[in-house]
Amino acid sequence: MAHAHHHEHHISASVSRAFKWGIALNFIFVIAEFTVGYISNSIGLMSDAGHNLSDVASMGLALFACILATRHANGKYTYGYKKSTILVSVANAVILLVAVALIMIESISKIIRPENVEGDWIIITAAIGVLINGFTTWLFNKDRKKDLNIKATYMHMLADTLVSVGVIISGIAIKFTGWNIIDPIIGLVIALIILHSTWDILRESIRLALDGTPEQFDIEDIASRMQSVEGVENVHHIHIWAISTTEYALTAHVVISSLNDLPAIKAKLKEVLDEAGIRHSTLEFEDAAHRCQDETCCQ
Repeated sequence: MAHAHHHEHHISASVSRAFKWGIALNFIFVIAEFTVGYISNSIGLMSDAGHNLSDVASMGLALFACILATRHANGKYTYGYKKSTILVSVANAVILLVAVALIMIESISKIIRPENVEGDWIIITAAIGVLINGFTTWLFNKDRKKDLNIKATYMHMLADTLVSVGVIISGIAIKFTGWNIIDPIIGLVIALIILHSTWDILRESIRLALDGTPEQFDIEDIASRMQSVEGVENVHHIHIWAISTTEYALTAHVVISSLNDLPAIKAKLKEVLDEAGIRHSTLEFEDAAHRCQDETCCQ
């Protein structure tokens, strides 16, 4: 049995700084936006403030999970606390779905019973939102492809930026047409945008939480790469799962032509798996004469 263990997990200074800036700026904006929305009777602003508050909570949870994942493994948690990043990504998606439901309920209520809205307040507040959300989106741009939680935060803030642009448009429309129903309609559009940006993240988060194969890996492709190593005759019983939102593990049975070549084959397989993005592997080696008779027993 051969083991390749890589337990390193760290949160970069840029990611930590992005989360802290994002949390601070958006929390201040949430308070300001909700206050203005309440004063101006704008459901669009108040619903967006509620969504932005969920973003603040999501960023806080994501930062906490990233910090928790850096704690060392121990006898009770042999992989450390890295799985917390996956659980948080699920929680963040659920938080957003609840926010979507609340926005839709309130928007429909305002469509049934329209209320006067002051367009100037909406335009000014939403313009500030474009600046803050746009800046926060930029903070996470560099690292968005490295971690599911960072990707979720980036997508949320990008959606918020676009939504704020939409709110400005509604404010201008209300100012010049007096059609107050535009405000709750924008609220529904906000909900649909959030739902669209959340669905893929929720699906992938649940997949990882259930130890499903991460979407960037194809079992047959990984098996093909491993079987291309000289001396490897067959690979079976392959399982790939996520240890965290950035680290992945694999177990497999490897049939080799001769156990005498095991050290060289093992080293090459570790190299191939590392290049594929799998840095924690547990491999069981078999020679061709004594291979596992039931290749479906562990599937």
